[in-house]
Formats: sequence, C-alpha cells, structure tokens
Amino acid sequence: MSNSDWLTQVKEDILEPDLPICDPHHHLWDHPTHRYLLDEILEDTGDGHNIVSTVFVECNSMFRGSGPEELKPIGETEFVQGIAAMSASGQYGNTRVAEGIVSHADLSLGQNVRPVLEAHIAASNNRFKGIRHATGWHPEKSVRNSHSRPAEHLMQNDKFLEGFQVLSDMGLSFDAWFYFEQLPEFISLANQFPEATIILDHFGGPLGIGPYQGKLDAVFNQWCDLIAPLENNPNVLFKLGGINMKVNGYDWHKQSGPPTSDQLVDTTARYYQFCIDRFGADRCMFESNFPVDKDSCSYHVLWNAFKKLSSGYSEAERSALFHDTATKAYRLAAK
Repeated sequence: MSNSDWLTQVKEDILEPDLPICDPHHHLWDHPTHRYLLDEILEDTGDGHNIVSTVFVECNSMFRGSGPEELKPIGETEFVQGIAAMSASGQYGNTRVAEGIVSHADLSLGQNVRPVLEAHIAASNNRFKGIRHATGWHPEKSVRNSHSRPAEHLMQNDKFLEGFQVLSDMGLSFDAWFYFEQLPEFISLANQFPEATIILDHFGGPLGIGPYQGKLDAVFNQWCDLIAPLENNPNVLFKLGGINMKVNGYDWHKQSGPPTSDQLVDTTARYYQFCIDRFGADRCMFESNFPVDKDSCSYHVLWNAFKKLSSGYSEAERSALFHDTATKAYRLAAK
C-alpha cells in the first residue's frame, strides 16, 4: 500500500475551517523517489483548513551544481523564490506558499558568511528571512546526524559564533534544529545573542529511537528539565510540531492505519501544553513539518489535532498559535 492510500484510510471533517493559519515550516524538493513541489503542497494545504501563508525551511534542495561551495545553498533560495512567485500570482488559489524563505548558510565561515547571506538576499529580497544551520549531533549511529553534517559542539565553536554575530547584525533570523540533549549548548547560544530572533524547531528534538526506544516518558521528563530555562530567553520562539517523525519513536508509520487527530492529541499533547503554558502563546507557533511528518499522518488530521489540543486557550492565544507568532517571527504581511 502506498503512503497516499494508507493516509486516506482516515478522513475527518475539518474543524473551524475559517481559522487563518500560517504554516511556518515545510519543505519543497524533487527527489528521484519523491516529489513535493507546488502541486503537492497545495494538495495538502487545500484539504480544508484555511492556510493563508507558509514558510519554506531549508532541506538541501536544489543547491547549485557548480561554483564556490559556500554559495551552493543560494540555489535553494532561487528555486523556492520561483515557486513562491508562481503561488503569489493567484492562479493557484489563495494560499501564499513560501511567503517566507529560510535557507542555509554555513555559519562556521565566520565573518565570511556575510557575502553568502547577501547573495541570499539578492536572490529573494522580498522573501528571504533567515537561515537554518542544523546542528543535530549524536554519538550513536542509530541516531542520524543532521543533513548539514555538523561537528560535535558546533554551537560552541568560535567561528560559528562569529558567523552568528554577522547573522544577528544583519537582522536575519536563525532556525535551530538539534537533539534534546544539546539543549544546554543551545541555551548558552541564546544567552550570548539576546537581540537575535531565534526559532527552535520541532520542540528541540526529543528522541524515541536507538537508545531511547521505548522510553517516551523518561525522555519527556528529561526534556522538560532541559528546555525549561528558555523561559528566560524571550528572543527564542518555539515551533510546535515535527514530533511525528520516525525519529520521535511513536511508530505511526508501522501501524495498519494512520492516526486520527484524537490519537495524535492523546499521545503528544503534553509537549504542546508544556510549551504554551511555560513560554506563552506569543512565543509559540504550530508547524506541519510536511512532507516529513506526512510519513505519519495527513495534513488535515494534523491541523485538526492542533485545533483540538488548543481549544481551551483564549481567542487571542489561538490566533498567536495558528498565525500571529509565525508572521511576526518571519516578518510576513498581515492577514
């Protein structure tokens, strides 16, 4: 059975179909075995929820095939800028795909990262908002390191910090993606750059595979202790999502059918509730992380889950969670 056939086994009525949503985290790519371009994302965003805008986040897609190594990531910005321009034409519906673009630059270039960032801006002056330099590193081979192939303790590296200063001085945002036991290193980074806009992806990377297999409660308790000090870093914002990946250990993809929104809420709500209650809705935003999380659940079921688990919060808090925090973080146009 294909993933599409598997996902269609669960079809739910769309809750609150008029609620405006900015999806601040998705990818676009054209791999030999899997394509996720404009048609594919619009099929997901057009499944009933009111997705008014999205933010693309780097995924090593369409890097330049030649030229200086440090400038190859500019190809991704050029690629996504083209798709965003197609979407902005209005010929494909009301959703503005990739209204914001988060690309990659190697911060360990230090001061030399400036011309790379300037090239990103030149490639998409109206949409490029910042970069993600994934720093996920783990000694266990069963936990795959980030696609950017980071060194251990990269967030403490002097050249990385030098490059981060350049990023901050240019007013660009930083998306962070690593594994939860690296949270102390990330907190040190955030403390050194209180003026920078820093967005923490995927709850800070709780794990459920390899040495963490079958230890979901223990991981959650350790994660709570590690992430709580970020209460003192108001410049750090939180993307609430990306927790249905295979690396998180819920094994949705191994079930005979995909999860319902109720199952997603029952299993993962404690992560969302901890962040919203501890850090505030004005620092939190729901994210899809599609198509990665599509291995585990469908788009419309995922956003139904977000609506269910947030039902007890105020109208203003929910507006922040679904739209306003994301558009403020990425400096997007108001709805």
